[in-house]
Amino acid sequence: MTKSLLQPMRIPFLILTPACVLLGISTAIWQNGRVNVWHTILILIGAIAAHISVNVFNEYFDFKSGLDALTQRTPFSGGSGALPINPELEKPTLALAWITFAITASVGIYFAYTRGWQILPLGFVGLFLLYAYTPWLSRNPFLCLIAPGLGFGILMVVGTHFALNGKFSMASFIASLIPFFLVNNLLLLNQFPDLKADGTIGRKHFPLLIGRRKSSLIYGIFLVLAYTMIVLGVVFDYMPISTLLGTLTLVIAVPAAIGAYRHADDIRKLAPMLGMNVLLNIFTPILTAIGFFVS
Repeated sequence: MTKSLLQPMRIPFLILTPACVLLGISTAIWQNGRVNVWHTILILIGAIAAHISVNVFNEYFDFKSGLDALTQRTPFSGGSGALPINPELEKPTLALAWITFAITASVGIYFAYTRGWQILPLGFVGLFLLYAYTPWLSRNPFLCLIAPGLGFGILMVVGTHFALNGKFSMASFIASLIPFFLVNNLLLLNQFPDLKADGTIGRKHFPLLIGRRKSSLIYGIFLVLAYTMIVLGVVFDYMPISTLLGTLTLVIAVPAAIGAYRHADDIRKLAPMLGMNVLLNIFTPILTAIGFFVS
């Protein structure tokens, strides 16, 4: 059972969380010079628990809705497929989702107590997103589009910075907009293979609303905005010039955007773009964080 419960966690994809947390850590160190190691570890635990929770809730709700039986899975989208194979894990999976939810909430309460109540709005929004994304937000095109980036970008990066420094900063906010646009794109592109299945159960996202080809234009715009945030942060002196390291991933972003547009309706040919998209989400925040560290 333990091995089977690892599948709904989607372990290989959890690497996104340390990349986003690292960006918040880097802005905190850049502005404060040092951070509490224990607090850093605790933040990472809470963030990973949050990622596991949203993944497992997604697996549970997709199984209950019947979507799992209809989904065309790829290595990067469509869930793990664990519950259709092991339906007896339905209740343990839901329990795991709530346990990791509670761990995340506990970490948030700790930092609200030690750092200040100002972090509570971020925490409440974050907890709402964990539970509500699959059953509710995925039925609204705009909320479905921005919710992933809000959670992994703004809430995770700004929340990490506040938990370490006890205050908000423009540097952490601008830095958070980088994964905001990238993670929105991650989920957006991953919706392309699932159009028919998603429509069957009542989901409403932009690929369903306006089609894959037009949605690929949103993907391209969000990529431009992600890199624009890095440039604007440097130009207006909110971020050091060394954070331009984050723009190195343009060598992946440009072919990913072109490929997403050209192959929007050919899922087989689109598959390499899904992989490139994952790399962008991991390495752009990491390289930007390195830019903060070396400045």
